[in-house]
Amino acid sequence: MKKKMWSSVAASGLVLSVLAGCGTAETGTSNQPAAGGSGQAAGSAPVEIKLHTYGTEATYNWKKTIDGFQQKFPNIKVSVVELSAKGDTQEAGKKLDLAVASGEALDVIMFSDPAGYAQRVGLGMAEPLDAFIAKDGGYKVEEEYKVDTRLNGKVYALPGKFNPWYVLLNKDMLDQAGLQVPKDWTWDQFADYAKKLTKGEGANKVYGTYFHGPQNGGWMEYMKLAMVNQLDNSEFLKADGTSNMEDPNFKKTLELRWKMEKEDKTAFPYESVISQKPAYRNMLFNQKTAMLMIGSWMNTEIGGTDQTPLNFNIAVAPIPKNNASDNGGYTPVTTDFVAVAASSKHKEEAYKFVRWYTTEGQMVQGKNVPSWSKVSNDDLGKIIDTILSGTKSPDKVDKASLISTLAASKASKLIPPVAYQNEVYKAVNEEFEKFIFAKQDLNATVKGTHERVQQIIASNKK
Repeated sequence: MKKKMWSSVAASGLVLSVLAGCGTAETGTSNQPAAGGSGQAAGSAPVEIKLHTYGTEATYNWKKTIDGFQQKFPNIKVSVVELSAKGDTQEAGKKLDLAVASGEALDVIMFSDPAGYAQRVGLGMAEPLDAFIAKDGGYKVEEEYKVDTRLNGKVYALPGKFNPWYVLLNKDMLDQAGLQVPKDWTWDQFADYAKKLTKGEGANKVYGTYFHGPQNGGWMEYMKLAMVNQLDNSEFLKADGTSNMEDPNFKKTLELRWKMEKEDKTAFPYESVISQKPAYRNMLFNQKTAMLMIGSWMNTEIGGTDQTPLNFNIAVAPIPKNNASDNGGYTPVTTDFVAVAASSKHKEEAYKFVRWYTTEGQMVQGKNVPSWSKVSNDDLGKIIDTILSGTKSPDKVDKASLISTLAASKASKLIPPVAYQNEVYKAVNEEFEKFIFAKQDLNATVKGTHERVQQIIASNKK
């Protein structure tokens, strides 16, 4: 199965190599190395390394970040190669493959998602970091960071930003209903909140919650409500590549979606989601829903923007648990996978940058919440203040609930996506539609989904 996936990606890389004339935009830092830096011995020969990234100056503050690194490591110069002027991760991925195929010098590389990370590790693009980590004190990635980046027992990247999913709440509506901002809750309590927050009829109806997916095999987090909040088995496939569709928590997700939409009528109808295609931001900011489960990339918007002004007070809660006794905080997370290129001629220096960038460097950059677990609540508060200051109404955000939710959030174990992941998503989406449109019952949906996923796995092993 792995051979098939890697060979198909390798083939696309060979096709891209024909286009080797296409270039990338390189932004070299013009600052002189700061005197007295503590990270490198004085008198050692200067080394230049390249950072290939999809992150733009506007979104990643590279000049400020690299300046901070070179104050500590004055003899390591970092040149930033922006792979997409728009910050388009798909474009950046293609250009990164082209750079590898054409033999371009690479030192530090960034991957934007688990699939891209896993595929390119399989192609031998990233250097294992275990030996560097052992030399660097032998810290444990799962303790140092909130995202465990291991693949097949090895560490090939360290995580940068930390964007967990959470629940955004219209605090004014909560106050009117006499409800507290939840700090720790279950899906049953979530459903109860939705009942108490739903009001009105017809075009004026305010729904307790809005689920933005699934949609054409996308936004599949909304098909894993009761699966994502646990350490293991949070995906449709298990770590060994077998179907996870018989997990009781997949069935529980289906039950919850049916109950809230069909019985309680507290969730915006799925039929309207796929026919009207409303923007989830508008559902929240136009006060058509009281609760929205979404990713914390919304941190830069929850205080309101020119396009979506905030006309109410907003609060944040963690993803609900299945049972009150469960460990809380597990949630879907997006991050940057920051790796040392296997082809780098300066691996030691590249590792120093990767380690610094994913720890102190995140604080210097000041654009995102870091995955580094050593960030104090005070430091997190300063980062949040900086992020919210870019919004229109930061005073309307319940900052305490935002900070406590982010501080308590943690990622489930990484299960590398397979090459046919989209086939699995499509099958799950289609079986869900049969269920939610009452064309088949709950048990038939679980059975049918499991059988289809098994067939997809089998056909891709041939």
